Amino acid sequence: MLEYGQFCPVAKAAEVLGERWTLLVVRELLFGSTRYAELQRGLGRISPSVLSQRLKSLCDAGVIVKRDAPGGGTQYILTECGRELAPLVELAGVWGQRWVRSKMTKHELDVDLLMLDIQRGVNTNGLPNHAVVQFTFSDLPARTKRWWLLVDDAQVDICIEHPGREPLLYLDTTLRGMTQIWMGDVAFQSAIEGGLLRYQGPDKYRKQVTGWLSLSRLAHVEPAA
Repeated sequence: MLEYGQFCPVAKAAEVLGERWTLLVVRELLFGSTRYAELQRGLGRISPSVLSQRLKSLCDAGVIVKRDAPGGGTQYILTECGRELAPLVELAGVWGQRWVRSKMTKHELDVDLLMLDIQRGVNTNGLPNHAVVQFTFSDLPARTKRWWLLVDDAQVDICIEHPGREPLLYLDTTLRGMTQIWMGDVAFQSAIEGGLLRYQGPDKYRKQVTGWLSLSRLAHVEPAA
């Protein structure tokens, strides 16, 4: 753990949270990830050794506890100390979206994270039960080109293999384009009119897209002038 050698509470907080990846690990825990594989999925490029180190440090600091998971394995649960970090993570996100907003460069784009975020944000009340939504990213290789969202009994799952059911909706775009839409840089209807996004499916789901496809929780934050 970093040590600044200062009694200042900001320094003490930075000792716990200032190492690379730590705040993002907390972000994933706040979003509901509790298992190692779930955390890896949301963190993308983190190495297993670094993730293990960060989880140990957070356990030692009392931010999380390690427990046996129902059905076997291990899960990581935020303590009261950890849950109290929610406003800090939210404010960091707002600040980042306003002042250091992503330029959507190639190395910043991550289809796994994007689809995980989209899965988390789907409002199942806005789609019929057993609906399938197909996303096609025209600029990605065949292995990651197509993704499917499955809505079943108010649960949303992601598949990268055809689910065997005919999609209700088809969204065809690029990874950069969909990420821009998701983060609020481009409005959904503007993306369609400008050719950034091609939509196939019933008109009512296009007209009421924000009723089922919630955007990023930070999409409303305007960039600084």
